[in-house]
Amino acid sequence: MGVVVLASNYLVQFPITYYGLEEILTYGAFSYPVAFLITDLANRSYGKIIARKIVYIGFVIGIVFTLFFSTNFEDLISVRIAIGSGTAFLVAQLLDVQIFDKLRKKKWFVAPLTSSLIGSTIDTFLFFSISFYATGIPWVTLSLGDLAVKVLVALLMLIPFRLLLGTLKVSKA
Repeated sequence: MGVVVLASNYLVQFPITYYGLEEILTYGAFSYPVAFLITDLANRSYGKIIARKIVYIGFVIGIVFTLFFSTNFEDLISVRIAIGSGTAFLVAQLLDVQIFDKLRKKKWFVAPLTSSLIGSTIDTFLFFSISFYATGIPWVTLSLGDLAVKVLVALLMLIPFRLLLGTLKVSKA
């Protein structure tokens, strides 16, 4: 989880420069949805208490590594990215755990899809507004492009989620 957060925090600094996408998309949009897959698999397999612990551990690891390896403390945007990332991650992942837990008894895809879509939306707008508001960076269009990719990746993450369900213990609580 920590590696996913670290990679995403680093990759969000780089807009995709192909096909005129630099105003609407960063590379971080492709790596971050994996965090929801990890949380949802843990929640399904071990329950919400363990899933929350994974979120907290991922948060600490992600923040520590982000602060030491990808935060330039002389650059305000870099510091804001670290703050925005931590805040958005914690809020969105804990919300994902709660939503997933409430929907866990529905068809296998309802809980991971719903919790990931809501969590991704909250995460995206919290992260981009905290990190880039009033900086001159087109954060609204970047957040919309980022969210579009996260929705697509959330749909694709249903495939490994379903495949891994058979290999993991399934918790009833």
